[in-house]
Amino acid sequence: MKQKELLKSYASRLRLYYLSTHLEEMVHKAQENKPSYLEFIVQILESEVINRDTRDYERRLSAAHLPSRHDLDLFDFNFSYGITPGRMKELRELLWMEQAYNVILMGPSGTGKTYIASGLIYEAVKQGYKAYMLTMGEIITTIKMKEISPTAMSAYNRIVRADLIAIDDIMLFPVKKEDANGFFNLINTLHEKASIIITTNKAPTEWAQTLDDEVLATALLDRLLYRCEVIKLTGTSYRMENRKSIFKEEL
Repeated sequence: MKQKELLKSYASRLRLYYLSTHLEEMVHKAQENKPSYLEFIVQILESEVINRDTRDYERRLSAAHLPSRHDLDLFDFNFSYGITPGRMKELRELLWMEQAYNVILMGPSGTGKTYIASGLIYEAVKQGYKAYMLTMGEIITTIKMKEISPTAMSAYNRIVRADLIAIDDIMLFPVKKEDANGFFNLINTLHEKASIIITTNKAPTEWAQTLDDEVLATALLDRLLYRCEVIKLTGTSYRMENRKSIFKEEL
């Protein structure tokens, strides 16, 4: 018992948390299977690595801020046109991230822009990247609050250190001049360091009206479109076609 307690103490000091909490189970299993010393050490370290990878994945998945529906295996191509299964497969492979390419998803509401963006964030998280899904409103709020709120500053630092950021509903609402400048500075910081996914129902030519600054809109588009794939989605609204009701049908 003294040796087990000592081993737990060492495991805790070395931050081998899985070993410190599952020691009894692992020792019992070793007594039954009788592995060699080398095999036992490998099993201990392998369990620790698997546990750390799992916890890291769960943290990144939680931080990604994904909507409930984000599995691209379930994407319905019957409601959205403008992207083929082949091109979707290429996007999911994420090879474009190696050169910090951006993706702009344009189209009317309900054609799958947010679904595709969140699905690609999910794929990035599964492949070990730091990836986040945010609305433009959330980003603007974070930028405005980062100097007075430690929480907002932490969120901002996560964004600038990300490998992939999806910005949902960009330019949906008018943006104040000071907020537009802060947003541009963020995009400029991310330029060629991270990939950005944009979803929007407005053509880039309309962004100047939303920002009320043609020069700033041009500079913003210059950075986003430098290495970029623009995907124009069309089709019927999936949400409207699958609208739910609280009432049962009358007989």
